[in-house]
Amino acid sequence: MTASRRAAGAPRTASPSTARAINDRLALRLLQEHGPLTAGQLKAMTGLSRPTVADLVERLRDSGLIAVMGEAGAERRGPNARLYGIVTDRAHLVGVDARTDGVTVCVADLLGRVLVETAMPVAPDADPDRAVRGAVELVERAVKEAGAVPPHTLAVGAPGLVDPATGELNSGTGLPPWHGRLAAALHSGFAAPVLLENEVNLAAVAEQRNGAARDRDTFVLLWLGEGVGAAVVLDGALRRGASGGAGEIGFLPVPGTGALPSATDCGGGFQALVGGAAVRELAGAHGWPTADAEAAVRAAATAGARGEPFLAAIAARVAIGAAAACAVLDPGRVVLGGELGRAGGAELARLVEARVAGMSPLRTEVRAGELGGEAVLRGAVLTAMDAAQNDLFGAPV
Repeated sequence: MTASRRAAGAPRTASPSTARAINDRLALRLLQEHGPLTAGQLKAMTGLSRPTVADLVERLRDSGLIAVMGEAGAERRGPNARLYGIVTDRAHLVGVDARTDGVTVCVADLLGRVLVETAMPVAPDADPDRAVRGAVELVERAVKEAGAVPPHTLAVGAPGLVDPATGELNSGTGLPPWHGRLAAALHSGFAAPVLLENEVNLAAVAEQRNGAARDRDTFVLLWLGEGVGAAVVLDGALRRGASGGAGEIGFLPVPGTGALPSATDCGGGFQALVGGAAVRELAGAHGWPTADAEAAVRAAATAGARGEPFLAAIAARVAIGAAAACAVLDPGRVVLGGELGRAGGAELARLVEARVAGMSPLRTEVRAGELGGEAVLRGAVLTAMDAAQNDLFGAPV
C-alpha cells in the first residue's frame, strides 16, 4: 500500500468546496425552519466561526438566495443586527392534484407558502383533448395570478401506477385517457420540470411532513376515499416498487367480496369492501344518509354510541387491509388518510387499531390522517419545493 492511498477506515476530509456546500445548505435549512436570522444567530445555531458565517452569508447573498429582511432591534444597528432571510420569490412552484373528476392547482413560493389555489371539474365523458387543454389553461391562469411566470418546478399527483424508470403513468387501469397526457402537456406548455407521482404517495409525503406521521420514518398510509390505495414509507424513504405498484391495495384479494380482482379491475378486491360505493351501501344498511359517504362517516364519528355500529362495521373492513399491510411490512403505524379517514377521525382509528390488534401479533398504532383530501395537493407542492430547493440550494451532501 502506497503512502498516497487512504488507509481503510480512515476518516475522509471534506474538500473546501464540499465543506462550503454543507455549510450553505445548513444555513439555508435553518433560515427555512426559523425564518430570518442574524449572522450572530446563524453562528450560534451552526457552531461555525464568525468568518465562516460571514463568508457564507456573502456567498448566499451574491447568489440571490438570501437578502436582508430587516434588523434584529433598533438598539443594535450595524452588520451583526441585519436579519437575513430566504428570497422566497427566487422560484415558484406548482402542485397539481389530478383526480378522475377534476383538477386542483396550487401555486406556492420557494418555501411552499400558498399564493393561489384554484380548481375545475372534469366530466366523466369529457373529451380528452379538451380536458388536457382546460387543465393547462387552469395552471396558466393560476401562475399568472400569482406572478409566478415562469414556474420553476411542477409536481402532479394522479391515480394509477407511475413507472419509476420512465416517470410515465400507466393508463391501463381504467383511468380517464387525459390523465396520461397531462404531465407531457404541462412540460411542453411551461418548459419546466414536471414530476409525476401517484396521488397516495404524495399524500404520504404531506402526512409525514405536516400531518399524522410527522414523528415517524416508517409507516403505511391507507387512503380511504372514493377509491382506496396505500403508500409505503420505510426508513424515511417512499417505496414505489419495481413498477410503481407498491400500495395498490385496492387489488388485494380479501374475503367477503364474492369475487376476485382482475388485472384491470379491482372490484373484487379490497376496494369492494371500503371504497366509496361500499361505504355508502354500508351507511344505508345502518340508517345513515347514503348520498355522501364522507358526510355519513363524519356524522357517525361524532354521534357517540348511536354512530358506533356503523363505524365498527367500517373498521372491521378497513382492518383487513391494514392487518395485511402490517403482516408484510410491520410499519408500526398505519395512518387512515383520504376524505373518509379524516372524517372517521380518532374514533374510527381507535376501532381499527383494536381490530388489527386482534388479528396480528405486531404492535401497530392506527392514527387518523390530519390532512384529508388536501394531502395530495400539499404533497405535490412539497415535492416540487424539494426539487427546486435541491436545484437552487444544492442537493443535500
